Amino acid sequence: MTNTPNPGRNGLLSAGMCWLLFSCCFMLTAQQPPAPDTDAETIQKDEPATFKSRVNLVMVPVVVRDGKGRAVGNLRKEDFRLFDKGKPQAISSFSVEKPGSPAAVHLEPVEPGEAEKPGAPPPLTIPTRFAVYLFDDIHVSFGDLARSRDAAGRHLARSLQPMDRVAIFTTSGRVTLDFTDDRAQLQQTLLRIRPTPIARTFVRECPDVSYYQADMIINRNHPDALNVAVEEAVACAPPGIRITPEMVRAIAHRALMVGDTETHQALAAVTDAIRRISIMPGARSIVLVSPGFYTPITEDRGSVMDRAIRANVVISSLDARGLYVIIPGGDASRPAPRTVSASLRKADWDRATAQEQANVLAELADGTGGSFFHDNNDLDEGFKRVAAAPDYLYVLGFSPQNLKLNGQYHALKVALANPSKLSLKARRGYYAPTSLASAEDQAKREIEEAIFSREETQELPARMSTQFFKSSDTTARLTVIVHVDVKQMSFRLADGRNLNDLTLAYGLFDRNGNYILGQQKRVLMKLRDLTLKRMTVSGLTVKTGFDVKPGGYAIRLVLRDSEGHQMTALNGAVEIP
Repeated sequence: MTNTPNPGRNGLLSAGMCWLLFSCCFMLTAQQPPAPDTDAETIQKDEPATFKSRVNLVMVPVVVRDGKGRAVGNLRKEDFRLFDKGKPQAISSFSVEKPGSPAAVHLEPVEPGEAEKPGAPPPLTIPTRFAVYLFDDIHVSFGDLARSRDAAGRHLARSLQPMDRVAIFTTSGRVTLDFTDDRAQLQQTLLRIRPTPIARTFVRECPDVSYYQADMIINRNHPDALNVAVEEAVACAPPGIRITPEMVRAIAHRALMVGDTETHQALAAVTDAIRRISIMPGARSIVLVSPGFYTPITEDRGSVMDRAIRANVVISSLDARGLYVIIPGGDASRPAPRTVSASLRKADWDRATAQEQANVLAELADGTGGSFFHDNNDLDEGFKRVAAAPDYLYVLGFSPQNLKLNGQYHALKVALANPSKLSLKARRGYYAPTSLASAEDQAKREIEEAIFSREETQELPARMSTQFFKSSDTTARLTVIVHVDVKQMSFRLADGRNLNDLTLAYGLFDRNGNYILGQQKRVLMKLRDLTLKRMTVSGLTVKTGFDVKPGGYAIRLVLRDSEGHQMTALNGAVEIP
């Protein structure tokens, strides 16, 4: 495994292009195909997928814990109450997920007894859990970073399992390691992380105006925020310098621009991490290690949570500051305002800044089903908690009635019908869209969610097997054979034919879970009664081929029929020596 480029640039951009390539592969068709036989009873062809889409569905992850902090997984839809801007909502979709559970693999051997032959390759270990450790090197101090970096190294050294793959990213993009199980590389990458502010300097301003305070001065015209900064400037300025509000406003303007730049980069890095991990076929989590950062435009973090929820990514956050206390005049390197009153008010602003920074970490965790570890110096215990996905995650979905496309914020509240010593954390709100996604975009999202997942369903009985042929030491032809039991499929009778279309989508991944390529076939069935009767006995067999190099591969298969809207998703693996 080698280091990838900057995740905010080419590295994750190329990874994010996987879905685009996947879509393109779906649309490939043979050149100059023969004209279809109008009397044919089954036609196989490649074309874009058309899955049933969800419209205006807001997803709300919820984690419920008992009095001992253990996740509870035996609740039903009727046990929850959901409110949008204080108005009760009907929960239209409900699921209970186990984010940390490994995915099953169902695949017949290539040939009977093949695995027992001398010299046969060992069984392929398919990764099922993927985690990004995202270090906020833009905002963190060296001391906080060193402590959290060392704790992360100890945690990975003792907790990494064969089914795990870990990536390390930084918000600045200076240090990156793509998904791997190489412990030595993980430790070496951690040691390379350093504080990397991209707009700030290490020289303390006079006055020292935080991003939060600058936003209050410039954008919200808060008089006390300006007055405290002026008094601090008087205390720290060299003798003989006359301090004016205009001078302090200029410093606040610079602090605001610096904060805008660094917060935008940090949120972009979180988004890039979600985009990267969303194409990994398994349980997905992000551990954000940060002192927190202020986001005056809350829509930004709302869009981050929406993207994570759609991709089934759990974000947990660890406050790298540990346990900290803000004491008026406690920083000896920073002259305090000359009056006790101003010193106390300055401490109030510092505490408000710290709280706003922590709120971002808390909201990202609560809104995606993750954990937030804070106000504690035991970072070893912290990584243990935030790296563990919740045992049970409820996902409530509702369709807002008469939703206006105005981009306004909607506060959400989730409650239990019978709390009974139970506590919950849930998404706090969402922003109304300004426009609706097209049917094509919604269909693409459905395909992406199904293919880049490891959850198995068997609504349509099917089984998958593989064959391969090596034409040389570097090339092979992999054939995936799918046998579908037709007896449980629904058919629509029209013009004396039994009609149903079956869509089969395939995704191929390497042994580290990285997406390689995909294909889709659509089987159009127009069966006479006699043919349908025979097929219910023999079943339907579909073969799909891939040109690959020798190596280990994970295979993801998704089937969907057009009449019954039944779906089957299977995981498989093959080792080509």
